[in-house]
Order: sequence, then C-alpha cells, then structure tokens
Amino acid sequence: MTLRKESFQGSLPPPSEMTMAIVESIREDEDDLLQSVTRTGAVVPKQRAVGRLVMHSMAMFGREFCYAVEAAFVTPVLLSVGLPKNLYSLVWLISPILGFVLQPVVGSASDHCTCSWGRRRPYILGLGIIMLLGMALYLNGDVMISAFIDERDKRRTWAIVITMLGVVLFDFAADFIDGPIKAYLFDVCSHQDKEKGLHYHALLTGLGGALGYLTGAMDWGETVLGYSLASEFQVIFLFAALVFLICLTIHLHSIPEVPLRYENEEEKFLLEVTRTYKYRSIEEELKNGCVKSTSTEMKAAVKPGKCAAMSRTEDQRRMTLKSLLKTLLSMPSHYRYLCVSHLFGWMAFLSNMLFFTDFMGQVVYQGSPYAPHNSTLYLTYKTGVEMGCWGLCINAISSSVYSYLQKILLPYIGLKGLYFIGYLLFGLGTGLIGLFPNIYSTLALCSLFGVMSSTLYTVPFHLIAEYHREEECLRLQDSERAGDHGRGKGIDCAALTCMVQLAQIILGVGLGLLVSIAGSAVTVISASMVALVGCCFVAFCVRYVE
Repeated sequence: MTLRKESFQGSLPPPSEMTMAIVESIREDEDDLLQSVTRTGAVVPKQRAVGRLVMHSMAMFGREFCYAVEAAFVTPVLLSVGLPKNLYSLVWLISPILGFVLQPVVGSASDHCTCSWGRRRPYILGLGIIMLLGMALYLNGDVMISAFIDERDKRRTWAIVITMLGVVLFDFAADFIDGPIKAYLFDVCSHQDKEKGLHYHALLTGLGGALGYLTGAMDWGETVLGYSLASEFQVIFLFAALVFLICLTIHLHSIPEVPLRYENEEEKFLLEVTRTYKYRSIEEELKNGCVKSTSTEMKAAVKPGKCAAMSRTEDQRRMTLKSLLKTLLSMPSHYRYLCVSHLFGWMAFLSNMLFFTDFMGQVVYQGSPYAPHNSTLYLTYKTGVEMGCWGLCINAISSSVYSYLQKILLPYIGLKGLYFIGYLLFGLGTGLIGLFPNIYSTLALCSLFGVMSSTLYTVPFHLIAEYHREEECLRLQDSERAGDHGRGKGIDCAALTCMVQLAQIILGVGLGLLVSIAGSAVTVISASMVALVGCCFVAFCVRYVE
C-alpha cells in the first residue's frame, strides 16, 4: 500500500503556526543536508557529485603520502638517534596494540557523537592533528632536543624517547583515521555513491603513496631548502605536513554531515511529516527502497520510543569497554568471517611490505647490511634497498590503476570475483618472487602488490555497505527490529580496520623471529602461503549479498 496524505489523518494533530515556523527554521538551516526522511526517521542521502567524492577522498591521498614518507625515513631516523636493536619490536608493537584495543571504542563513540559539526569529522580532525604531531616528533625530534639539552648522553636518551613517541603517535593516528573516514563516507552517501567513493579512495591512496615514495627518493640536501633548514628530514616534514593539511582541509569541507540529535529526532520527524509536500518524498523513498509500508506501520513508527534514533538509550551512548566487546562478539557471523578474511589479507600484505626492501638488498642483490659501510657488500645492499623503494612505487601506481579497473570488472565478476582475484594474484606473485628472485621479474611482479592493496582498501568495505543496505531493508520490513539494532556504521568499520592492527601484532611477535632464523626470503614465502589460505577463505566462507 502506497503512503498517502490520508494515511496520517487522525494520527497526528494539526500543525500550529508555531510548529510551522519551527519547520521553516529547520528547513532553512538544513535543506542542503536533508533529501528525505523515511518512516524510521533515517536521513536518506542525496546523490553526490563526482567532485565532492574526490574531495572526500583527498584525506586518503594525504594519509598515504605521509605513510610513504614514514616507510622511507623511519628506519634511518631510528638508526641515526641510536635506538638499540632490542627496542625495535617495542616501537612497532605499541601502536597496533593500542589501536586494536581502542579503535572499536572510538568507532562506537563516533556512532553516538552529538557534535553539531557531525559525528565523524571531529574525530578525523583530532586524529589528523595527532598524525602531524607524531610526524613532527619523529622527523625533528633530534633537532628539537639538541636545542634544549647540551649533555651528549642525556640528549641521546631524550632523542630516542621523543622519536619513539613520534613513531607511535603517528602510526596510532594514521591507522585509526581510516575507520572514521569510511564511516563518514557511508553516512553521507547513497549506496551507489559509496561504491564510487571507495574506488576514489583506493585511486588516491595509490597516487598519494607513489608521490610520497618519489618525494622520499629525491636528494633534498642539495636544494635551496636543504641548505636553509637543519636537515633533509625537516624538508621532508615541511612537504608532508603541507600536503596533509591541504588534503585534510579539503576532506573536511567535502560533504556536510547531519548532526545526530537524540533529543529532538522524533520531534523533527513529526514536524517533517506535517508538511504536505513531504509525503511525496516519503512515498518515493519507499518505492525506491525495499518495501511499501502500510498506514498502520507508519502510526506505530511515529509513536514515542519507536523511532530508530530514539531507540538509542543513554546506556548505549555511554558504552563501556565491556559492553562494547559484547557488541562486537554479538555481531552476525558474516561480519566476523569478513573480519577474518581481512586479517588474512593484511597479514600477507604486511609480511611482504615490511621486509621487501631488505629482501631486495639481501636476497635479490646479494648484499649484506652487516658488512662495513665502505665495503662492496654494503653498497650492493644499499642499491638493492633503493631498488626496493622503486618497487614499492610501482606497487602504489598499480594500486591506483587497478582501483579504476575495478569499476569495469565489477559488473562482470562481482565482489566475490574481485576479492578472490586480489588474493590469488598476490599469492602467486609473491610465491614466484620467492622462488625466482630476479631483479627484473621482481620489479614486474610488484604490480601485483598494488592489486592486493586496492582490494584490501575497497572490497571489504563494499561488503560492509552491502550488509548495511540489507539490514536497512529488513528494518523497513519489520519496524520492531529497528529498535534492536545497537551497532552503527562506525563500530562496524572500526572492527574491520582493527584487523590491520591485529595483523601487525601477530607479525611483530612471530615474523621477526622467523627472519632472524631463516632470512628475508621467508617473508615473501610466508606472504604467499597466507594469501593463498585467505583466497580459499574468501571463496568459501565470506558471504556475498546478491
């Protein structure tokens, strides 16, 4: 039964002049934010322009640019300040452990944030500031400490502390920020725009990484900036900070958010449905959605306590860690299977990427990092490391290209095909690199790393969007179910991105021991095996929405 104006007769009081005035005031302030309201009170986002989606994706460009700078310089920086080798694992473990524990908390908090600026953008801004602070500390910590402390031993100790703190802060914020960015996209875009937005995210992620690696490969010491500033690291920080600030500013002004207002959400819905011309938009949304509601269901939906927004209680808004863990464990099984497949993917990808330059130097070029610095073996190893950086640049470029090709392939092979191909090609590529460590074939196969990278950044979040769309359809069919949905998009995205931190923890504990025993060759073989296991898991365990 199609909703008509007569369906509301007798269920709502006639609007007063004051009510009409309030409606006009609300509409003037939020007309560009709200397209229509369904019977559950949920805002249906309007179609977004391509330019807005590209602006939204700029945050991923800036984040990946800074990530590439870290990958290129963090090890030389740590070595230059004199960090003991037994503290390396501590540096790389602190950040993922904090992220794994706290990221779901941040995701849940953003789901229930009532800030007038929006739910996600305050967290994105805060994490962006922490990223800049961390980058400033690990690239400039030695210079900063030298300006305040003259005693050599004390200066060295504090330089190590500040640099370690900077690395931890940067990794913590850079890993965290991905969840709110994805949830922000899901909040403000229609289903079709979510798919487009994820493709633009992957495209600009690859471009940002490629530009970051190229920036790190340049010799800035011989430039005007290199002579003006104290070190090459400061020049890199200047470029990275400027790029990230510009990208973050564009992102935060890309698409406006609708503030989450628990107290007046139901009142706002009641005021909206008193306007005659809003009946048409409700009818259209229900036609374009999953079901057509009856007038009886509409009356039940507008009763106190029945709105989806009003069903969130004060206890949910003040969710403790215990209740949050309970919520995560109570997630449907297909969400958990998706998280497991994401864990396999990131374990494979990171086990290869973290040691790839070392693999190129020791295995492909047959150099040694332990030889004297003026020896042929060490210079050969250094050449291999530089060539490994070019391989990572190829990976970033191929990630951008494949993210565009995904839009062409998706109608033919679907999400399952994209997911399967990403894991399969990466597993075969790393396996061939490990078995036949040749310079030219290794560089050519680096393009398959980009296929995996693009897959990890897009397909799992596509599936999350499909699951959310399916749940929204079910909630429209059963109004009682709307009040039982305690999770939000933020916590689902956070649970998925937590797998990145968990993968880092597992690799930090286990892979370093394997490398010390068997050498760098074990990293690409391990990556291949894990990717092929994940390929089977993707094919048989992950649920795909028809």
